[in-house]
Amino acid sequence: MPETKKQIILEYCRAKALDRIGLEEIRALENELRARLGSRTSPSYIAGVLRAAGKNVEYYDRFTGPPIEEPYASRLRDLLEFHDLASAEASLRKLDELYREYRDASDRVGMRWVRTLLQKGKLRASSLAANPRVSPQKRAEKAEIATWFRIWLETPDLFFDWLDLRKASEEFRRLFGSCDSLPVKPAQPNLEREPDDSPGRR
Repeated sequence: MPETKKQIILEYCRAKALDRIGLEEIRALENELRARLGSRTSPSYIAGVLRAAGKNVEYYDRFTGPPIEEPYASRLRDLLEFHDLASAEASLRKLDELYREYRDASDRVGMRWVRTLLQKGKLRASSLAANPRVSPQKRAEKAEIATWFRIWLETPDLFFDWLDLRKASEEFRRLFGSCDSLPVKPAQPNLEREPDDSPGRR
């Protein structure tokens, strides 16, 4: 069975006994992946895999900022998902609920972390939408998701009303078909990841 990017990254770190991973180690891993798989892997993806594995990663870019501090990290962990439209909507609803909880408690730090997470999601979705190696249908989907994240960041209180109208629009149905898999839900007043780790994909 072919090795995945994640397996190669973790095996490389074990073989080199890397305790601290900085820019030099990230670049070395980029070269290793290119040599073994023949495709480019973004530094942010490599850093994300290593952080998820508990490694000490000292590398940050627009996709991977400093780690979220506690008590926010445990509550926000794994909430950002956007492998398809349904998971993106579910993710937005969970994050919106948490954002409102923090806002009601006047917790500006918590509100900022929710917004930061969604800003990263918008950047990642936009990056995938612009990637010519991604299928046209998936690129259209990621562009749509990036728009969802942008609208929420601009007007969180109006977002779910807008989303209901968007999913009912002719354009949306033409692009993505029936909304049966994306049920229209009323807005609640109290309310990624590398998406694919198959060999050679990014």
